[in-house]
Amino acid sequence: MTAPDLSLLDTLRALEVELHHPGVRCSAERLSQLLHPDFHEVGRSGRQYDRPTIIAWLADDHEPPRVVPDDFRIAPISPDAALLTYRSAHRQDDGSLAHHTLRSSLWLRTAEGWQMRYHQGTAAAQPW
Repeated sequence: MTAPDLSLLDTLRALEVELHHPGVRCSAERLSQLLHPDFHEVGRSGRQYDRPTIIAWLADDHEPPRVVPDDFRIAPISPDAALLTYRSAHRQDDGSLAHHTLRSSLWLRTAEGWQMRYHQGTAAAQPW
């Protein structure tokens, strides 16, 4: 991986993980900055979600899962687009991991900065 690819990986990983952080979940303004106006998601459940639905859910005052992300990889598509893939799980109260998921996000560089255009979570066949 080249130095620019590593820098892009670090940038997009930080933005992606920001969406897991409880402080961000409470800010519809920040979520609006991170999610592209045409954002669309296919969740781990197979359900589809639009931007207003995701912003409302993430900004809601509820206890978010403790997400443990791992194994981030970047596939630059163009200077203004990149595919970020990783895996995640939810930390349970007993410390164990559940809901192992393979994730992919399409990020676009816009006038607003990097924004997530598409996200998909797929249940992992095996836990790690």
